Amino acid sequence: MSASVKSSPLGLTVLTLLHYRPLHPYGIQRLLKQWGKEQVVNVGQRAGLYRTIERLQAGGLIAVRQTERDQQYPERTVYEVTDEGRAVTREWLEQMLSAPKAEFPLFPAALSNMLMLNPDEVAPILEQRAARLAAQRADLERPFTEAPTGLPRITLIENEYLLAVLDAEQRWLQGVISDLRDGTLTWSPEMLATFQEAGSGDASRDGRPAP
Repeated sequence: MSASVKSSPLGLTVLTLLHYRPLHPYGIQRLLKQWGKEQVVNVGQRAGLYRTIERLQAGGLIAVRQTERDQQYPERTVYEVTDEGRAVTREWLEQMLSAPKAEFPLFPAALSNMLMLNPDEVAPILEQRAARLAAQRADLERPFTEAPTGLPRITLIENEYLLAVLDAEQRWLQGVISDLRDGTLTWSPEMLATFQEAGSGDASRDGRPAP
């Protein structure tokens, strides 16, 4: 039955939280934010969390533990992880840790189409990105400065990874901006047209490489 449930970062995180104790959706959302999981899973919309919970329940990975009733709050359904859910959690975790997955983030897609702009337009746009990356760095570093002494490294390991990736992007981005500013990286419609014309001579009329 669980084979029909597609793995996802949010699904894995919900299952992991339910390993600690049964929770209602509001409690799950609160823990996601308290533990800083919004850095690695999309929890911006509550509807997405509820859809994920519905999928996990339909797949038999979680089940209703009880329904809480309180005069101060609406009725709340408390969920717990099932034995099958525990097994699937480990399976998903091992897959995500061991096997790189082909992902298609926005930034590389935009870079591949950057030639639609001219170099003078691109430089200030990338400088805006560099400023936003600096702000992201501050957000990622804050948990390390605010963490209590002796906090185990494993509790912030995802921030450590994200900072390493951010470091690499910042270095690369500054290099590209510098190359744009000094003219080392440049292009023009004429340059691209010349390249396309030269490349078209290597193909036959039906689109296959010429012999």
